[in-house]
Parts: sequence; structure tokens; C-alpha cells
Amino acid sequence: MSNPKEIVDLAHQVKRLTTGKIADINDINRETTFLALNALIEAARAGDAGKGFAVVANQVKQVAARISDVTTSLNRELAGAMTRLTDLGDQMMVHLHSLDGQRCADLALNMIDVIDRNLYERSCDVRWWATDSAMVDCLTHASAAASAHAAQRLAVILESYTVYRDIWIVDAAGTIVANGRGGRYPVAGTNVADAPWFRQALKTSSSAAYVASDVTALPLLERAHVAIYGTAIRRDASANGEPLGALLIFFDWAPQASNVVKNVRLSEEEWQRTRCLIVDAKHRVLASSDGQGLLQETCRLSTGGQRSGAYRDAQGALIAFAATPGYETYQGLGWYGVIVQQPAVGR
Repeated sequence: MSNPKEIVDLAHQVKRLTTGKIADINDINRETTFLALNALIEAARAGDAGKGFAVVANQVKQVAARISDVTTSLNRELAGAMTRLTDLGDQMMVHLHSLDGQRCADLALNMIDVIDRNLYERSCDVRWWATDSAMVDCLTHASAAASAHAAQRLAVILESYTVYRDIWIVDAAGTIVANGRGGRYPVAGTNVADAPWFRQALKTSSSAAYVASDVTALPLLERAHVAIYGTAIRRDASANGEPLGALLIFFDWAPQASNVVKNVRLSEEEWQRTRCLIVDAKHRVLASSDGQGLLQETCRLSTGGQRSGAYRDAQGALIAFAATPGYETYQGLGWYGVIVQQPAVGR
């Protein structure tokens, strides 16, 4: 059944046609009965000369009575069946729309779940890299040699972990003392003490804690869209040691997120009328399958307090959504996966 709506529309059309034609037959039959009665009256007036005509008129009256019986039965049986058929069709369409909504909500959940699992890995990376001896020594000894060694170590990490734009080591005063891509991003010596993501990372309670920030276009990284993860680098890499500074990693958000929203399992026809999004807690668009509105557009999302669901907006578009479920120790940032699907032609 490639187009259930077309079948339902056809059932409604047949019902209208059936009802109309039965009404037409009834109208014609009433006229025939009236003419037969008039003929009988005229035949009676004509006396013996009209007896033959009276026989014909009486037969016409009987035929009209039989037609009336047939149309009554047809109206009761066929029209009743057509009403039942159209009612069932309408119920089927409501059910199909419900299934469409549930399927799209499931796809939205799958999108945000993939994102959460990916970002969980980032939270793990920042915590264990912060205990690397090169990171700790860089801030413990605060020498040019230690910074150079740490920068080399960061460069090696970035060669293997291609999902990052850069990694920074920042001292307690907020000065960047080393980064992995110094040639491309000459940020060493820049002070970021006022940046909330640095201050929050420095205040993490232990080596098991980390901070995650919403996606931002960072000027120091050529306004690349990045998700920032940070934690404190502690003396002697001790779990509860004194914070010497912070390690900040910059997840290269745009290409990774684009890959997720552009690979939702939709048919070619569905893609022609569907937009897949990742939005933050304030419904700001973080990723979009059409590449539009990134960090600028706000999605008009009405969740009704639900974590997952679907509804149709005033224009008839299906809006399906699912809130971040989190993964392991990553609780998420209140983001949503969202699918906006325009009605198919003929639906």
C-alpha cells in the first residue's frame, strides 16, 4: 500500500457517488410513480376506452414500487457499507499518522543518542588526558621546555583523535601555555581567565569530574563550531590534588554532527520534505541536515513537558522530538533530536 490516503479518498468519493446516484434514482422513481398515478386517473375518466392504458399504468406503478424497494435496500446495505468503509479508512489514517509520529520520534531519539554516546567519549578523553605526565609537568615546572614537550604530546594525540580542533593547557591564571596545533592556532600566551568554560574546569571537584559546554563559534579557533570539555590538571595527577590549571579539549562539532543528522534512515522521497536537527536546551539549532541556521536559528519546538513525542504544527508539518537520554556518566545538556517533516503530496 504505497499511498493509503489515496485509497481512503477514493472510498469517500465512491460513497459520495453512491449516495448521489441513489438519491437520483429515488427522485426519478417518485416522478415515475406520480406519472403512473396520473395515468390511472386519466384512464378511469376515459372509461372503457382507457382500460388498456390503465393496465400499462398499473404495471408502471408496480415497477416503480419494485425500484423503490431496491433503492431502499441499496441505500441501507451499500450506503451503510460505504459509511463503514470510509470510517475505517479515516481511523486507519489517524493510526498511520500516529505511526509516522512514533517512527520519527524514534529516529529523533536515535540521533540524540548517537550524539550522547559520542560526547561521552569526549568526557572520558579529557579526564584521562589531564593525568598525562606531560600535562602535569607542563604546569608543575612552568618552563619553556615543559611547555614544548606538552605541545608535542598534544600534537601526537590530535594526530590519532581527528575529531578535535585543538587541545589547550591553561595555567591557574588563565594563560594558555601549550596547545597541540600551535602552527595553525597560535594561541599560546593568550589569557582566557574570563571564559566560563575555563573557570568551571578549574573548579572541578576531582579528577573524575569534568565540565561540558554548549556548542559555540570560538574566535580563537577561527570561529569553528566546537563543543568544549574541560577538567582541572592536578598536582601529581592525584584524584583530589591541587588544581594547577585546566585541560580544555575542543570537539570539532560541525562535521561530526552533520554526519549524524544527514544519515538518518529516511527514504529518498522523505528526504525531499524532511529536516533533521539537533537543538540545545533553548532550542537553538546546533546541527541541521540542510546546513541552515546553525547557532542562529531557534526551532519552534513545543514539547508539552514530554521527553519524546510528535505533533503537527499549524501548517500540517509533523514535528517529532526526543530529549537527550545521556550515556553512562554523561548526563547531557538538555539537547533534543528533532525531525521536521512536511506532508507528502496527496496526504
